[in-house]
Amino acid sequence: MEMDKNTIIGLVLIMVIFTVWQVMIAPSPEEIARQEQMADSLKRVEELRMNEVAAAPEVAPDLSGLTDSARQARFSGNFGQFAPSAAGERKDVVLENDLMKATFDTKGGFIKEVELKTYSKITENEDGSQNTLPLVLLEDEKNRFEYTLPVNGVSGAGIRSSDLYFTPEIEGQTLIMRAPASNGGYFEQRYTLEDGTYLMDYDLRFEGLNSVLANNGAPIALQWDNYLDNIEKNASYESTLSTMYFHEMDEGTDYCSCTSSDTEELEEDVRLKWVAGSQQFFTSALLADNGFAPGATLSTEAYDVDTSEDLKKVSASLNIPLGGSNSEVVGMQLYVGPNEFDRLRAIGHDMSDVISFGWSFFGTINRWVIRPLFNFLSGFIGNMGIAILVLTLIVKLLVYPLTYKMLVSNVKMQVLKPELEKMKLKYKDDQQAQQMQQMKMYQEYGASPLGGCLPMVLQMPIWFALYRFFPASITFRQESFLWANDLSTYDVLTKIPEWIPFLDGHLSLFAILWALTTVIYAYYNSMHMDYSAQPMMKYFQYVMPILFLGFFNSFASGLTAYLLFSNTFNIAQTIITKNFLIDHDKLKEKMNANKAKPKKKGGFSQRLQEALKEQQAKEAAAKGKKK
Repeated sequence: MEMDKNTIIGLVLIMVIFTVWQVMIAPSPEEIARQEQMADSLKRVEELRMNEVAAAPEVAPDLSGLTDSARQARFSGNFGQFAPSAAGERKDVVLENDLMKATFDTKGGFIKEVELKTYSKITENEDGSQNTLPLVLLEDEKNRFEYTLPVNGVSGAGIRSSDLYFTPEIEGQTLIMRAPASNGGYFEQRYTLEDGTYLMDYDLRFEGLNSVLANNGAPIALQWDNYLDNIEKNASYESTLSTMYFHEMDEGTDYCSCTSSDTEELEEDVRLKWVAGSQQFFTSALLADNGFAPGATLSTEAYDVDTSEDLKKVSASLNIPLGGSNSEVVGMQLYVGPNEFDRLRAIGHDMSDVISFGWSFFGTINRWVIRPLFNFLSGFIGNMGIAILVLTLIVKLLVYPLTYKMLVSNVKMQVLKPELEKMKLKYKDDQQAQQMQQMKMYQEYGASPLGGCLPMVLQMPIWFALYRFFPASITFRQESFLWANDLSTYDVLTKIPEWIPFLDGHLSLFAILWALTTVIYAYYNSMHMDYSAQPMMKYFQYVMPILFLGFFNSFASGLTAYLLFSNTFNIAQTIITKNFLIDHDKLKEKMNANKAKPKKKGGFSQRLQEALKEQQAKEAAAKGKKK
C-alpha cells in the first residue's frame, strides 16, 4: 500500500517532535555526573555492608538458658535426633607434626587448611623483588567436604555434616571430632597424625545410629570440592598439570581432562581405592581402606588463569559404604602434601601416578631411568644445575660411538661433494639423471646422506621424556642455577611488553642461548652439505629455532639448560672429532678403494636406480609423442 503526501509529512513531523522532546528532557551533563556519583556512593555502601557481614564471626544462638529437651525441641524439625549438634561453639583446632600443621573447623569437623612447613610459596612484585610466603593447601573458603546423613524424621536429602557442630578432643596425636545425637549415639571423625609423614589416619565412627539413620545400611554420600589456588610462577602450565585423579580397584589409575572442564561418571560396578585433587607439585588425596562404594562422579572445572582467583576446581562425589550395624568404623587416610615420588610410592596403590611424568613409554623412562639417575647424582652434587650438566655429559658419552659414525658419514659427504658438483654440472639439464647418478655415487663410495640421523633418533626419547620430567619433578622446584631461580619453570632475563605474541611478557636467557647455539650448530654442519635438491631445507634449519623459541621461552629452565648444554657438547664433539680424530686422507683412500671394488647386483640402491631409469624412459617416450 502506498502512502500519500500528507501521511509522509505527518510521519516526518512526528519524528521531529519526538527528537526535540528527547533532547529537551535529556539530563544535562551535570545531572548525569550527580546521578553517577549517587550510584557509586550507594554501591560503596552496599559493598561495605556485605564486607561487614562476611567478616563478622559466626555466632551460635545462645542456648545457655534452655534445657536439653528445650534445645532438642528447637532444632528437631530441621536436624531430627542430631538436634544436640545443631548449635555450639565454632573454633579452630590444630593438629601438627614436624612436616605439617593442619587446622580443623569444629563446624563440620573438616580440615580448614594445611600448612606444609618445609615448603614455601614465592610471589613476585612489580619491581622484580620476591616474597616468600607459607605454603598452605585446602585453605579456600569455598571448599566443601561434607557428608549427607539421611536422618529419620528430617525431610529432604538429609543433614549435612557441615551444618553440625562437633565437639573436639585431642588425645596425643589424635583429634576426635564428635557430633552427638539425642539417643546417646554420635557421628565421629577421628584424625591421627604421626611425625615424619603427610599421611593422616582418618576414621569415621557411627555409634548407636542404626535407628537414627534412614539409609538402612546404604552408603553415606560425601561431596568434596577443592578449589586449587595458583602456587607456581607459570600459572598456565600449572593449570595443565592440575586435575582429579582416581584409582579403580580393578583397573588402575585414571584422571579427568587436564586442559578443559570434564566430568567422569563411573559405572555402577566400579569401586575406587582413592581420589586425589592434584596440581603441579602438591596433592590432596582421600584413600579408603576397603574402597569406596560404587557410584562415584569425578569432575574438574577449568578457569581462565588470567582473570580468575582460582586455578581450577576439582570435585569428587563419593559413597561411603556402611554395613547397617549399630556400631561401625570406616577406615580411611588423608594425604595432603608434596608430590615426592618415593613418599607417594610407599603409600602403595599406584599413588605416585599423580605425578605427571607421562603415561606412555616416556613416562616409564622418567620414572625408572631419569629419576633414579638424578637421585644418584644429587646424592653427591649439591646443585641441580650441575647435575643437569653431568647428565648431559653422560648421555653424550653413551651415544658418542653413534655420534662418531654420524660425523664420519658427514666427512664422507664432504669428501664426495666435489664429485657431486661435477656430476650435477654434467647433467644440469636432466634432474632425474642427477638423482640416478647421485644414488650410484653414494653406493660406489659407501656414503649415505642419512648416516647422521641415528644418534638424533636415539636421543629423541630422552628429549621427550625430559620435556615432561623437569616441570613435574618437585626435585627442581625453587632450585636455582646461575641466573635461574627455579629450574622447574622459566627463567627471566628481562620483562617485555605483554602484547608481543608468543613470549608471555618476558625473555628467557636459557631459551635464547639454546636458539643461538642451535643456529651455530646448524651452520657448521651445513657448510659441506648439498642442498641443491631441497634448497628450502638450508633455510628451514635456521628458522626452526626461532619458531621454537616462543615455545621454550615459557618452559622449565631445567629443560632449556639441558638443551643448551647438549648443543654445546654437540658443537665441541663435532669440531674435535672432525678436525682431530678423523683422518680425512685415509677416509678418502678408503672411499676410493670402496669404489674400485666390484659391486653386488641387486639390493635397494640397485632397484632404486632401475626405477629411476624406467621413469626416465617413460618421460622420454611421453615427450616423443608430444612432438
